[in-house]
Amino acid sequence: MASRFVRDRHAFGTPNKKENCFDNLKVTRSAWDTNLVSANPLFVAVNLEAGGGGSAMIWKIPEGGLTESISTPVLTLAGHQRKVGHVLFNPVADNILATTSADFLVKIWDISTGQEKFELNGHTEIINSICWSWEGNLLFSACKDKKLRVWDVRSGKVVQEAAGHQGVKGSRVVSMGNSPYITTTGFSRSSDRQVFVWDYKNLSQPVKQENIDTASGLLIPYFDSDTNMLYLAGKGDGNIRYYEWVEEEKNLYILSEYKSSDPLRGICFLPKRACAINEVEVARIYKVHPTMVEPISFKVPRKSDLFQSDLFPDTIGPNPTMTAAEWLSGKTAGPKLISLEAGFVPPAPKEFVTTGSATVTPSTTAPPPLNEKEYQEQYNILKKENEELKGVISQKDVRIRQLEAQLASMSTQ
Repeated sequence: MASRFVRDRHAFGTPNKKENCFDNLKVTRSAWDTNLVSANPLFVAVNLEAGGGGSAMIWKIPEGGLTESISTPVLTLAGHQRKVGHVLFNPVADNILATTSADFLVKIWDISTGQEKFELNGHTEIINSICWSWEGNLLFSACKDKKLRVWDVRSGKVVQEAAGHQGVKGSRVVSMGNSPYITTTGFSRSSDRQVFVWDYKNLSQPVKQENIDTASGLLIPYFDSDTNMLYLAGKGDGNIRYYEWVEEEKNLYILSEYKSSDPLRGICFLPKRACAINEVEVARIYKVHPTMVEPISFKVPRKSDLFQSDLFPDTIGPNPTMTAAEWLSGKTAGPKLISLEAGFVPPAPKEFVTTGSATVTPSTTAPPPLNEKEYQEQYNILKKENEELKGVISQKDVRIRQLEAQLASMSTQ
């Protein structure tokens, strides 16, 4: 029977004061559906307002952080014919990167050479979300054509395919650690927000499915394999729900809900090795507001000062399991795990070296013009973003009226 420690001792989320947030940011208003923020123990990266996006670029951040603006990348990956939307590093192989684009393709790159190694061709619409498997040999994709696909990346073939969420809005997919399960979020035909759990070896039907509510914002999922907790954060919502996944029962148990009056635009989780283990911090989230990124800390109350081994099993470390060449040759293995009992000491920084080019060679073939279907697609995406922004403004107006009423009440006392 799986441990029930989380349900017995709830995790509580605590927001940060504004002086501890990253404020006055020009967060992108691009219609592409991403988390808008990413973080590691040293840096937090945010998608800012900018144009372009035809190529993927690799940038080198100096030790200690930026002291001046950098205008030249160390490597440019040119190959997509449309704007690049998602970039995702392989969890076990060094320098292996997946990119997706509005050309409906997934490309796999070896950034140590700047070469495209594989192309996944078969999506018929915009790719909403991608996720690597635990061992980094499979790639899961959720597409606007309402299909969920499992790819054997090195063969370039779809090994499983199923009808996913049938609503017209977007969907997401995440791996559930070292298990044969994945989670997807999306919408039903009647616009209910849904969460499905699948056995990716058999996509005939979900092993667990739940309708959450009827709100309009996409649910962003994150699965913490150390605690078996599934977090669901809705775009435009102020709340973050979290559940415990019990594999033996194939069931999700609601734990609690972090509530806030400020809607989020995006979210990411810090790696477990960067959490405050001595404070029993089981997760640290970075929440994107319209012009700010806010850290939120989730802790499990414990009276003992001893290391909580049930909450902090060996976790994914910073070092890759294999080289790019080993992965490309067919090697398969899980990520390297580390113990946090004695604290985490980061390894010495590794110098990134590539034989690829930082400049783009102009293509002699221009991308094909947008057809009627693609124009309609872009219109619908922009319309959706406009509706979400209206929702954010509406919630802000409600909050302002609440505060004005409170001030009026205080002034009459």
